[in-house]
Amino acid sequence: MGAHPFHQAVSGATLAAAFDEAVQQAQREYGENSYSGSVGMKEEVLLFEEPPRSRDEARARADELIAADDERIRDKWGPAGALPLHPVDGQPHWLLFGWVAS
Repeated sequence: MGAHPFHQAVSGATLAAAFDEAVQQAQREYGENSYSGSVGMKEEVLLFEEPPRSRDEARARADELIAADDERIRDKWGPAGALPLHPVDGQPHWLLFGWVAS
């Protein structure tokens, strides 16, 4: 089987809570198949300690990290990456990204 990159904006009180909700939602929508091609396959998330960005800027940065084959997110079975986004109405947001099996 192959792999493809993914990107998903999430919000929550904490990154852990936002990630858990994204995983649960993806598993409800796509099932728990290890080849669903969604964030529902990920078990952990790694925060990239960078300044908050707009969603478009974060997507471009995530694409740079994916294209550079950054070792922190290169494994389709490894952690998802997370970049901080600008808060919306005081609510923290992140862009989840990385590789998933498909």
